[in-house]
Amino acid sequence: MSILTRPKLTACTLAIAAALTLSACGGPSKDASGSASKEPFNTGPHQNRYAAPKVDSIAAEVPAAIRSRGTLEIGNSKGSTAPLTFFATDNKTLIGVETDMAYAIASVFGLKAHYNPVSFEQVFVGLDSGKYDVGVTNITVTELRKQKYDMATYRKDAQAFEAKKGATWRVTGPKDVAGRTIAVPTGTSEEKALLDWSAQNVKAGRKAVNVKYYQDESACYLALQSGQIDAYLHPNPEAQYHARTSGQTQVVGDIIGAGKGLEGLIAATTKKDNGLGKPLNDAINYLIKKGVYGKILARWDLTSDAVSTSRLNPPGLPIEKK
Repeated sequence: MSILTRPKLTACTLAIAAALTLSACGGPSKDASGSASKEPFNTGPHQNRYAAPKVDSIAAEVPAAIRSRGTLEIGNSKGSTAPLTFFATDNKTLIGVETDMAYAIASVFGLKAHYNPVSFEQVFVGLDSGKYDVGVTNITVTELRKQKYDMATYRKDAQAFEAKKGATWRVTGPKDVAGRTIAVPTGTSEEKALLDWSAQNVKAGRKAVNVKYYQDESACYLALQSGQIDAYLHPNPEAQYHARTSGQTQVVGDIIGAGKGLEGLIAATTKKDNGLGKPLNDAINYLIKKGVYGKILARWDLTSDAVSTSRLNPPGLPIEKK
């Protein structure tokens, strides 16, 4: 995920979401209930989310104040794009892989998931004040964030190269983007990774990457279709969803982290030492073990972003040197 700027709901993304209600992309699929659907994803308000039975031993670890309240207060970024956290076709129900993960975690605790859709930076304000118990909204583990928060990982932070449909080239490393024109959101971990790869190419005697920036995704996708750029590097969940729903693009490779030697991970985030870090970690590992986790990711075509185990406060992306 972009770690320097919050995700934005662009005009292009809104158009895609609207198109889902009008036409089918790809063959019939099944939603979480197993019923046939004309769209590749269930974007309606009735989600039939995956859950697990309450696990008493894990629920007992949850701070008493949260248990007595009966709800798990979840901070969600309302500015995210599909399939992370976005509004269903009724324009009021929050859906997506992040809301599904939060729902499943709450079920292990025996609590009701209560979503709080706010801007990305307000999620952290709410965590700091205790208004929200946990942020489940594509938050990347960084060393700076770990100073204030406990972070239980549940997904790889992959960035994908999205190219025009029919592209035959693939990205497996820096050499594959040498001399190519790649668009990237400014001020993000994707930009840092791409610039790092470009520098590696120059050092190795290859051509630098021609990095392009666009004000919004609609302009970026127009440039991609017209051949002005070779690919668009942005968060993998967004790239996979757009490729699947638009039928005009495909993912040709990815980067995990923010460049050479940096592993990127997404984590459920809570205020440091508030007693919720360990139960979050235990709940996610329970969901992984029982297969619920895998079903959630498969539902949103994100199996490639799966982790084999949840880790509490693992090494994160480093603090930027000034």
